[in-house]
Parts: sequence; C-alpha cells; structure tokens
Amino acid sequence: MAIYYATKAFVLSFSEALHEELRGSGVAVSTLCPGATASEFAAEANMTDSRLFKAGAMSAEAVVNRALARRRSAIVIPGLRNRLMVWLGKLSPRLINRRIAGWLQA
Repeated sequence: MAIYYATKAFVLSFSEALHEELRGSGVAVSTLCPGATASEFAAEANMTDSRLFKAGAMSAEAVVNRALARRRSAIVIPGLRNRLMVWLGKLSPRLINRRIAGWLQA
C-alpha cells in the first residue's frame, strides 16, 4: 500500500502541474480522487474486509457521473464523505493522518 499511496501522491502533483501548464491550450487535465469505490479493486487488493470498504463505497457509476460533471476541475473528489476526509486531513497533523489511514486499512 505504501507504493500505491506514493504513486497516487505523484499522480496528483503531476496532474495539477499539467492542468496549469496546459491552461488555455484546449487540453484539460483533471485528477479523479474517488475514495472507496465499489469495483473489483477491493477484492484484488485484499481489502474487502477493511474498514474503508465496510463503511461503504460509492458506486462506480456515481463516481463517473460526478467526475464528468466536474471534468474541467483540476481535482475532482466525488462524494461528501470523501471531500470531508480530505478537508479533515488538511487540518490534522500528518501523524494522525497516517494512523487513520492505517486504521481504515485494517
């Protein structure tokens, strides 16, 4: 999971940079940060029994619909719970964020 999360951080940073660099060129770059989504990912990652997925996941269709509605945004975070988690993560110390992420994976 460490590599997965590090890769996500890179993709987010890189995509935000591309979004700005390509502004006005006719090319739009958005980063979709969907949170837990009902798909085969949880099973493939052996996470179906984790707290993150037990708490409920958005349907893939709902994620896509919200992503398409905001496709010109630099970052798209569908779902109130996901947006709230991101907002709270900005307010809490990194130590707390790491512990919560570990707890959610258990």
